[in-house]
Amino acid sequence: MGESVRSTFLFAMPTWQEGVGRLVDFADTLTEYNVTAPPEDPDARAAAQDWLAVDDALRHAVTHYRP
Repeated sequence: MGESVRSTFLFAMPTWQEGVGRLVDFADTLTEYNVTAPPEDPDARAAAQDWLAVDDALRHAVTHYRP
């Protein structure tokens, strides 16, 4: 199927050290989110990413369908 469309613009990608630290972060002090302005922009981008993922799935289904 190749590479699927993914979006990570709304959350930060932690390093493996941060991942290990989150195991004992019971107060949830390590959680970070990326901020975008205006607020409508992330929603529009997320909707576009969703439709791109649907497009990828449909293309895969059409190209791999064998009657």
